[in-house]
Amino acid sequence: MITARDDLRRTFDSLPAGAGAASWWGRAWVAALEGRSGDAARLGRGRAYAEDGHVDAVTVTPGRIVAYVRGSRARPYRTELALTVLTEEEWDELLEDTAAQPAALAALLEREVPQALADRLLPGVRDLVPHCSCPDVGRPPCKHAAALCYRAARLLDEDPFVLMLLRGRGERDLLDELARRNAAHAARERPVADVDLPGVPARAAVHRTARAPLPAPLDAPAVGSAPAYPDERGAPDPLALDQLASDAAARAHALLATGEDPIAGLTLWQDAVRLATAQPPTSGLAASTRALYRDLAAATGRSPGDLARAVSAWRQGGSAGLRVLEEEWDPPAGPFDRARPALLAAGRGPFRPRRNRLSGRTSQLRLGRDGLWYAYESEPDEEDWWPCGPPSADPLTALASHR
Repeated sequence: MITARDDLRRTFDSLPAGAGAASWWGRAWVAALEGRSGDAARLGRGRAYAEDGHVDAVTVTPGRIVAYVRGSRARPYRTELALTVLTEEEWDELLEDTAAQPAALAALLEREVPQALADRLLPGVRDLVPHCSCPDVGRPPCKHAAALCYRAARLLDEDPFVLMLLRGRGERDLLDELARRNAAHAARERPVADVDLPGVPARAAVHRTARAPLPAPLDAPAVGSAPAYPDERGAPDPLALDQLASDAAARAHALLATGEDPIAGLTLWQDAVRLATAQPPTSGLAASTRALYRDLAAATGRSPGDLARAVSAWRQGGSAGLRVLEEEWDPPAGPFDRARPALLAAGRGPFRPRRNRLSGRTSQLRLGRDGLWYAYESEPDEEDWWPCGPPSADPLTALASHR
């Protein structure tokens, strides 16, 4: 369920391809920023940045669109475009006009910007205000802001409700309000007919009726150990066969009890890590465990060391922890700006930032897509990071948990 608060913040990890706007309102958006720039070369570089995929995840909130744009240095630049939010009085007039005009309402429901309302929604030449953390002190926009503008135009092509959000209203709130106003207009315009309509009395429609109870579900069978394979030449490894049979029985039991497969959707590598994690941590030196790691690693094209590190990540945070181990990404604006000062204030710095990672001499924090911080450790000044400690929404708590 989308709440009103969730509706006012949208992040787009995957953006439509290209940098050229396809819709007339997308081109109007681009023209608003291009109109305030006299530097065609800078705009051209911004368009090239957009086409080459230099703009990472885009976050849209009322009055602001923010993204990290990768330029010539390792850490991307924080870039934003600001647009004035409409007042309550302006929104009231715009919504009333939309609800009263069937063509405007139909265009909006078809995810188009109504021509009749364009002047009040689309920005003018001086309405879009760019900001960027890059050192370019020339006349705005810089090439990073231009790149964000071109990519945002492609978002507007696909979903004009992004423009509504920039002007201050989320899609769910906007559609609910338009439905209410449109119904009010229709009620005022439609005469009441004095006719008998077919139907049933309201009391009969909501009257409770007794229904026969459903039969009790069958008892789930007990879960036991699968028999080991006989010790024959060329036979599968008994430990591996026993583990796979037991795992299949546990999955079947879960399906019978809950109707859901607990590992549906896992890749071959993720499932191999999950199977290896089923071995108790204290059995890491046993010959049987080493054989299992060797076979699982060979089946997935990885090394036993890769598998051991992945098992540590899985024990740290499940499939989300494994994703944090293997994926670098550029998070939306905010988390690093809050985390780094907090770490320095607590005497835990300095940390070097790189994408979603903050690295020190022996400690590292990685921000997952779930909003949690995952702690890693290494020998001093080495880049051999291993997961350690449970994740936390607070970077200091995550960092302290493994000490």
